[in-house]
Amino acid sequence: MKILLLAIDRHITGWCLSVACLILAVISCLGMWQVITRFIFSQPSVWTEEVMRRLLIWMVMLGTVVALRQGALVSVDLMLRTSRGAWRTAVRWVITAVNLAFFSVVLWFGVDLVWRVRFQTFASLDLSMSWAYAAIPVGALLALLASLAHHADPHYDELTTGL
Repeated sequence: MKILLLAIDRHITGWCLSVACLILAVISCLGMWQVITRFIFSQPSVWTEEVMRRLLIWMVMLGTVVALRQGALVSVDLMLRTSRGAWRTAVRWVITAVNLAFFSVVLWFGVDLVWRVRFQTFASLDLSMSWAYAAIPVGALLALLASLAHHADPHYDELTTGL
């Protein structure tokens, strides 16, 4: 079971990192396009800012999954650095439980939010708002998987590179 969880997590985390980086590149291009249309063409683009804001939600939620898997998101550095043996195991269980509880709540309310905004559309585009806010439950679900995978196979990259 552990091997399957880690295999699935490895693919999902890699996918999340790739998509988050791609979204950052798209946001950068859209920001440049907005500057060009505003200051060179004197006709500001009406849709780019709204699309950038919505893409930021997706980028943050997917980036959260990657950070969580690497042990860089929610951790108690001092307690992990100083603890050994059973105390360290207890600290890891508490961190995992808090992450699971938090992302379960985010998932629950994220699904509710997506359901509530399904008939609303973007101001400048004829797209449902639920596409933008679907990042919240999707990211929370993937973060739950990353939390379990991190607990099964912990990586504390921030602890090894920190001072």
